Amino acid sequence: MKNIEFKQVESCCAPTLTENQISLQEPVHQGELSHLPVAIIGAGPIGLAAAAHLLEAGQSFIIFEAGSKVGENISKWGHVRLFSPWQYNVDKAAERLLTKNGWIAPSPDELPTGHELRDLYLRPLVELPEINSDLHLNTRVVGISRKNTDKMKTPGREQQPFVIYVEEKGKAKQYEARAVIDASGTWGKANPVLSSGVLTSQEQSLHKQIFYGIPDVLGADQVRYTGKHIAVVGGGHSALNTLLDLSSLQEMDSGTKLTWLMRRDQVEEAYGGEANDQLEARGELGSRMHQLVDAGKVNVITPFHIQELQQNGDQVTIIGEQRGVIHEVAQVDEIIVNTGSRPDFTFLRELRLNIDQITESVETLAPLIDPNVHSCGTVRPHGEKELRHMEQGLYIVGMKSYGRAPTFLMATGYEQVRSVVAFLAGDLEAASKVELDLPETGVCSVNLQQVKVVAEEKGDCSPSCTN
Repeated sequence: MKNIEFKQVESCCAPTLTENQISLQEPVHQGELSHLPVAIIGAGPIGLAAAAHLLEAGQSFIIFEAGSKVGENISKWGHVRLFSPWQYNVDKAAERLLTKNGWIAPSPDELPTGHELRDLYLRPLVELPEINSDLHLNTRVVGISRKNTDKMKTPGREQQPFVIYVEEKGKAKQYEARAVIDASGTWGKANPVLSSGVLTSQEQSLHKQIFYGIPDVLGADQVRYTGKHIAVVGGGHSALNTLLDLSSLQEMDSGTKLTWLMRRDQVEEAYGGEANDQLEARGELGSRMHQLVDAGKVNVITPFHIQELQQNGDQVTIIGEQRGVIHEVAQVDEIIVNTGSRPDFTFLRELRLNIDQITESVETLAPLIDPNVHSCGTVRPHGEKELRHMEQGLYIVGMKSYGRAPTFLMATGYEQVRSVVAFLAGDLEAASKVELDLPETGVCSVNLQQVKVVAEEKGDCSPSCTN
C-alpha cells in the first residue's frame, strides 16, 4: 500500500489559544466592556473579599449568592472551630473597609468557629451599603457564556461580554459582565464513600444513615450518634475533627463505638506535623488524634478501600479491600464521610477552561498542590497569572480553584482575589506581586520522582518542585 503524505498548511481558522498566549492576556478594564460590572459568584469569604478589593479599586461589581444569607454554607459547619486564627481569616481590603465604618476586629490570635466567622466578620461586611446594594441573594447561577457566542465560536469572542444566566427568586434572568470571578467553592459536592469515587444508587439509598461533612455531634446531632457504632471515612482534618468530637460523646456514653476507615498506608500519616506545625491548632488536632488512637478509643482500619455498602436491617455493612484481602465492617449504625469534595463546572460549560485532569484544579496550580506529589499542605502564594484560563476575564478562585486537592487556606484565596482585582483594574505591577506568607505544616516531604514526572508533563518545574 502506498503511503499517503500529508502536507502541513496554515489553517484558515483561528488558532487554539496556547499557554504562551494565555500569559499575554491584557486587562479587560478598558474598551467597550468597561461600563459593565465584574460578576462574583458566591458570597462567602473569598467572594466578599473580591468585592471589597473591587470597591477599593473603584470597579463596579455584582454578587450572586444561591443561599438566602451570606455565608450560608459556613452555617452548616458553624460549630467547627477553625485551626487558623483570625489574622489569617480576615481579608485586608475587607478589614480596611470595615474599620472605616467602626468595626472592631476580633483578637488576631483567637480561633473563630464557623458561626463566629460569619457573625463577627461576614455579616458586618455584607451589611455595608457599598456591598449590600450589589448583592443578589437566593440567586442561583445556571449558566455563563459569551453574548451570542457558544464555546465553539472563536472570532470576536473576547469583545463579547459574559452573560450570566440565573434563577433569581424563582425567575429566570440574565446579567452582563466584563469579567467573572467564580468563588462558588465546593461545599455540597462531597466525594462519595467508595474509593473509586463513583456515587452509586446503593450509597444514595442509604442517605438517612450517611452524613457528608462534620456533624454537630455535641449539639444538634447528639441524639443521632449517642450509643451508636459510627464509621468515619477519611484521613484529613475534617475526619480528625469529627473523631475528636465523637470521642467526647463516647466519654458521655460508653456504648458509642468508633471505627476509622481511610486509604492511607499508615495511621501516622493522618496526624500531620503535630508539634512542628506553625498553625498550633492544626498541629494540636493531629496530636490529640494520635493520643486517642494510642489509647484504643478508636478502631483504625487502614489502608482500607471501600468497594460496597450493604443494608442489613437498620444497619450497614461496609465491604472493602485491605492489603489485597476483602474485609467487612459490620453492624454500622451511622457513616460519616470526610473524604473531601469536588468542584462543579456545570454552569461554566460554555466557557473555555484550563482544568487539570487529575486534581480538577486550575491547571497551572496542579503541580503545586497535587497530593500525589506533595504530602505537605504548604503551597506557595500565587495570583492572577496562575489563575488564567483560555477564556480571558474568567477566574476560578478560592476552594474551587484547588479542585479536589485538600490543602486550601482562606488566606490563599484572599491573595488570589487581591491579585486578580489588581489585574482587572489595570495595575499590572500589583497583580504580579506576592503579598502573603503562609504557615508551614511541618510535614513537607515530597516524592521527588513524582514531581519530576509531573513537571516534565506540564513543561514546568517551579521552585515548589524541590520544597
